[in-house]
Amino acid sequence: MAYIDGYLVPVPTANRETYRQVAQKASAVFKEYGALKVVECWGDDVPEGKVTSFTMAVKRKEDETVVFSWIWWPSREVRDVGMKAAMADPRLKEGMDPMPFDGQRLIYGGFDVIVDA
Repeated sequence: MAYIDGYLVPVPTANRETYRQVAQKASAVFKEYGALKVVECWGDDVPEGKVTSFTMAVKRKEDETVVFSWIWWPSREVRDVGMKAAMADPRLKEGMDPMPFDGQRLIYGGFDVIVDA
């Protein structure tokens, strides 16, 4: 079954277009190395929580927006090889100096798909 890499990151709201351009270019690289789909979602209705929330998880600042993203891979094995190759590809570094977000507050993880309806 499929495998998902999920990401949550705070992006300065002023960097929306820069982030979108970098993400668009990066999506082509990930797909070249085996990803089936790359989705980047700009937060639009992301409420503050009392105990926990997306905004709290990434320590979002007033001038930032939460971005929720995922990369859909056909399998963990394809992801492991593809992600390693993508991270070594110099195209992923384009537009990242300076980074359009605070990479220290990026949250990520890999997930086995258990329902795909």
